[in-house]
Amino acid sequence: MSITKEQIIEAIESMSIMDIMDLINSMEKKFGVSSVIINKQDNQQHEKKEEQTEFSLYLKGIGNNKISVIKTVRNIMNLGLKEAKDLVESAPVVLKESISKQEALDLESKLKTSGAEVEIK
Repeated sequence: MSITKEQIIEAIESMSIMDIMDLINSMEKKFGVSSVIINKQDNQQHEKKEEQTEFSLYLKGIGNNKISVIKTVRNIMNLGLKEAKDLVESAPVVLKESISKQEALDLESKLKTSGAEVEIK
């Protein structure tokens, strides 16, 4: 007669914490495994699955070509000239939040081409 998983779980439920720890240590020795290593691998796999889906685009600096950066920001943000100039001059500043990775990369390349210092977070 074989024991089911449910029966094993029921037996473990009635054990004290110390008995459970002893059981885990015995199983680690018997099978040559470590629950710590398994937990670390599970955490790493879990972290890989959770990829960032929303990004923020930061203007860190305007570089040497201020006018070009203002024009680019004006086009990207659909702002007037004065608003774009004020925004660029207030760097470091968040330009866009909660955007897709592709949009962030596209905007980053446009801004870097104009001479701006940009960071995606």
